[in-house]
Amino acid sequence: MNTFFNILIDGLAYGMVLFVIAVGLSVTLGLMRFVNLSHGAFAMVGGYGAALLTREAGWNFWLAVPAAVLVTGFLGAALEALVLRHLYRRKELDQVLFTIGLSFVLIAATNALAGPQVQLITLPASLSGSVDLGFRTLPAQRLLVIGVGLMVALTAAWTVTRTRFGVWLRAAVDHSGTASALGIPIRTVQCASFAAGAALAGLGGILGAELMPLEPYYALKYLVLVLVVVAVGGMGSIAGSLAAAVLLGVIETASKYLASEWGSLFFFLAMATLLAWRPNGLLKR
Repeated sequence: MNTFFNILIDGLAYGMVLFVIAVGLSVTLGLMRFVNLSHGAFAMVGGYGAALLTREAGWNFWLAVPAAVLVTGFLGAALEALVLRHLYRRKELDQVLFTIGLSFVLIAATNALAGPQVQLITLPASLSGSVDLGFRTLPAQRLLVIGVGLMVALTAAWTVTRTRFGVWLRAAVDHSGTASALGIPIRTVQCASFAAGAALAGLGGILGAELMPLEPYYALKYLVLVLVVVAVGGMGSIAGSLAAAVLLGVIETASKYLASEWGSLFFFLAMATLLAWRPNGLLKR
């Protein structure tokens, strides 16, 4: 029974990391209809930023995290405004080639500036300890990951479905010409959406540094996992991405506990099974 609860808790924490990174890509792919394969690079930038600020600059963790997230969001906004907006009406292959090339550029820059070693984020005393759950002790940092993941899910769902900005975003995607004629600032909506997705990826890179180590090839190493979450959850479905991330996170964790020699085989078998069962996404009709 203890093993079951351990798998459940660790799988939930891992799934929340995948979700926080993947939710921005889900919105970009599903609502903006832009294939952004540089999304993993934004997660890496956020993680590296927090690591350098806490370790090299001596910043407090609670100041370094929002600063790194804001810098990542600003980088996403700058790239969208200067370059990526020109690719919206281009073929998907053009988007794929450019964004994967952007990932390689960021990987090379990261390797040159910070070196090939794994980057560690210095945690405050409140997150360095453990919390006794009765059946096991859990690092306090993982409880933060779970809590932040739930907050991101609720905030993202509320923003897309209940706010004026969410209405603008859906209108801009469905019929940009009519939306523009009605006075909706299309370019502002597109840039803000992309920046928010990049910032969330950066936040996920910070929160998941313990489970998904920060190193130069992070951008490509974990991109496949994020794409799987988006595909299984359904593009543009925040609830579907959350369900897929948690389910796949628990399956991946269970395989490591019970059959570690098989690596991630069960993760991809689960992906194939779920896509065969629900090809449009777990919660999509």
